[in-house]
Amino acid sequence: MVRQGTRAIAIALFATAIAQAHAAPSSGEAASTLPPKAHALTHDDLEAYLDGMIPVALERASIAGAVVAVVKDGHVLLEKGYGYSDVAARRPVDPATTMFRPGSISKLFTWTAVMQLQEQGRLDLDKDVNTYLDFHIPEAFGKPITLRNVMTHTTGFEETIKNLMADDPKMQRTLEHSLRDWIPERMYPPGEVPSYSNYGAALAGYIVQRVSGEPFEQYIARHIFRPLVMNHSTFVQPLPKQFAADMSKGYVTASGQPKPFELISMSPAGGLSASADDLTRFMMAHLNNGSYGSAQILGPETAKLMHKTALQIVPGVPGMALGFWHEDRNGHDIIGHGGDTQWFHSDLHLILDQNVGLFISVNSAGHESLVTSVRREFFDGIMDRYFPAAAAANAPAIPSAKADAEKIAGLYYLSRRSDSNFGVVASLAQQLPIKANADGTISAPALVDKNGIAKKFREIAPNRWHEVNGKNVFVVVKDGDRINYVTSDIFPQILVLHRVPFSRNLYFVGALLGGSALMLLLTVLFWPIKAILRWRYRQPLNFSGRELAYYRLTRVAALIDVVFLAGWTTFFLLASLSLSYLDVATDPYLRALQALGVIGVIATIFPLANFWTALKNAGRPWWTKVTDALVALAAIIVVYFSVTLHLLSLSLNY
Repeated sequence: MVRQGTRAIAIALFATAIAQAHAAPSSGEAASTLPPKAHALTHDDLEAYLDGMIPVALERASIAGAVVAVVKDGHVLLEKGYGYSDVAARRPVDPATTMFRPGSISKLFTWTAVMQLQEQGRLDLDKDVNTYLDFHIPEAFGKPITLRNVMTHTTGFEETIKNLMADDPKMQRTLEHSLRDWIPERMYPPGEVPSYSNYGAALAGYIVQRVSGEPFEQYIARHIFRPLVMNHSTFVQPLPKQFAADMSKGYVTASGQPKPFELISMSPAGGLSASADDLTRFMMAHLNNGSYGSAQILGPETAKLMHKTALQIVPGVPGMALGFWHEDRNGHDIIGHGGDTQWFHSDLHLILDQNVGLFISVNSAGHESLVTSVRREFFDGIMDRYFPAAAAANAPAIPSAKADAEKIAGLYYLSRRSDSNFGVVASLAQQLPIKANADGTISAPALVDKNGIAKKFREIAPNRWHEVNGKNVFVVVKDGDRINYVTSDIFPQILVLHRVPFSRNLYFVGALLGGSALMLLLTVLFWPIKAILRWRYRQPLNFSGRELAYYRLTRVAALIDVVFLAGWTTFFLLASLSLSYLDVATDPYLRALQALGVIGVIATIFPLANFWTALKNAGRPWWTKVTDALVALAAIIVVYFSVTLHLLSLSLNY
């Protein structure tokens, strides 16, 4: 869901994407050695393996509790809780009854509902979504959006995060209002660029509600939960009283206090609460072509259609199914989805050709990189132990590899981002460097192995880079000589990486804006200090009239800019601690900041006038003229970034 919770929001998006999928090498991989011998996937072997791994991982990451479930051939092979669902009460996690928040795994229920209605002929995946809505999604790039676009995350919507989560039920919005009040801008033509969208998933849920005539929560309960006997699952928020005793608490760390129940207005995108035992039935139904026992939630052909690749943007890199993403690896056909709220982090994987399903969820944000590794270790460990593949042989690099690495090197950011509002600030935090190494390989700090070491990739064919001593691929997609985007099978194809333009380069923006803020801050701080020193040593300020007024008003303008920048910094820091700050409740604060910013823009005339006056005064020392020039330049830079980063936007939608 959020990809983005208690840490830097945008960076978490990419870390989550990597944690949620680990794909197979491409079909073009070089010859390999024989695979290691697989362990038999039995209850006893699996339990012993997980008992040796999970508790240690939870302690290392400061996670209060976790639950795992594995199904095979239509039966629950293992489901087990670790740690506590309520630390203070010392209540252990019970896989049968303890309810977790699986975040965006909720979308799989929304997609299943869409496919049910498609199977009945009530929805067409290739029709304009406006056919089913009571409000209008504007066309963009000359194309309408379809449900197929929605299910493959190629609607082109920019990121939305306002009102995503709330702690107070009074702040929770209806699904309809969440969708109607602001339709996000479109950044890409439909069907072309993957850009994960909670708004799109919520739109699909609203279409289910509209076409079925049932509230979304009731539809899922009647047509999925009830047939699958999922008695500890609900989309209803706030949580119904009958489930209160079973709901796991959510934590930042295992030693912290429990957090309030998260209220997700776009419920179809992430509002599910469910036990692991309930989710085993959902997994088994999908693994068995839509049936569980006597219940049939999808017809066999519909289930197969939902599971097969619907969009593959790069050959050899697993693509998107309808709602599920493909994470094929070790020669196996695998679909899955991950999910993150602020406190809960989950993964679901279906190994289709082995009839095996895997689920894991933890109830703490913990130490972020280590929480990511818990999920990675779970999936990687099971795949390598029970479904291993041969290690790939290293293919030689092509002659142009070293020169190509230099061309690729630079900063990149996610296709999942905002451009039309102040959410663009997150794109500064999410920038990921790709480095050209001396040996002609490339690496990126965000693409690491299980030991946290950056993977190296060697170019073995034009624009196709294979991991050194590994199985992953990294692909550069070009339009002529221009890099269009880069992608890898390390993360699901719900996003790609675009090269950052110079105007949005983190180092460029950071140097200019940081330097300007420092200059203005020093101007403000030295104003009273210099006044005190002049009084102490009886040295009057040799300004009068207009010159004196400009001097003083320049300091006032600097103070306004400093408070303006500090106010925005505070807002973004608080938002990184809790998404509840990204709500209408903070609108008055933001409007006050913007009003201050407008005053600061107008007041920029005073540093400019002060510099011009100093420049014309032959008696002023050169160093004071340089200082006045730097203050004027700093004020102009603040105005520039206030506009280009949309800090003064009329709209408070983001």
